[in-house]
Amino acid sequence: MNDDPLLARLAGLAVEAPAGLLDRIAARWIAVPSPIGELSVAWTARGVAYVHQGDGFTAAFRARFGRPLLPATRPPAGLVPALRTGRPSGPALDLEELGDFQRDVLRAVQAIPRGEVRPYAWVAARAGRPGAVRAVGTALARNPVPLLVPCHRVTRADGALGEYVFGPAAKQRLLLAEGVDLDRLDGLARERVFYLASDTTGVVCFPTCHNARRITPAHRHGFRTLGAARTAGYRPCRTCRPDLQAA
Repeated sequence: MNDDPLLARLAGLAVEAPAGLLDRIAARWIAVPSPIGELSVAWTARGVAYVHQGDGFTAAFRARFGRPLLPATRPPAGLVPALRTGRPSGPALDLEELGDFQRDVLRAVQAIPRGEVRPYAWVAARAGRPGAVRAVGTALARNPVPLLVPCHRVTRADGALGEYVFGPAAKQRLLLAEGVDLDRLDGLARERVFYLASDTTGVVCFPTCHNARRITPAHRHGFRTLGAARTAGYRPCRTCRPDLQAA
């Protein structure tokens, strides 16, 4: 039985509600599997609006969105594969409750490919706010649809993984499942290497860029800053776009 007072009042209407009214007022939800365990997912007529792990799902959703929830018998098409694979082709998202800046940040994060990471400064620049690195962190901490918008692929400038809405262990688990070599990244960070360049192509990349992963050791050169790589004659990769953030 659903004890939401709004739904109870709707049920007591003397005439039948217009078609689609309930879907405009309430959200549907279901529990689904994911690489980090069971998740509770809510969606509206516009798309998936909320992904939650652990207890308190209903209260957290109502506090944030002010909508009643109804249980569903099946998830939206494409939801489970999108959660499992982390690939961008998935269900539509409902981000209408967010502010413009947070939507821009989440769209920027959606551009990070599976198996790669980008620093917060890159996300800020791609979102059109290159000076708002701290605000980007705040926006990602309130990402309502983790995994579907892969904020686990955003890391700190010093190479550390940083925080994650579902905790650092979940972030590490997701990145490992996507094939990110965290030990290698940690080793590069300890050497203060945050960019890798190839002397055969003349291109400098983020270390997890698929182009950087193809550089053989004999032709690989590491740099602490993009400015140093440019001074050495390398041009920024057009795929991972390290030039989006300050050198």
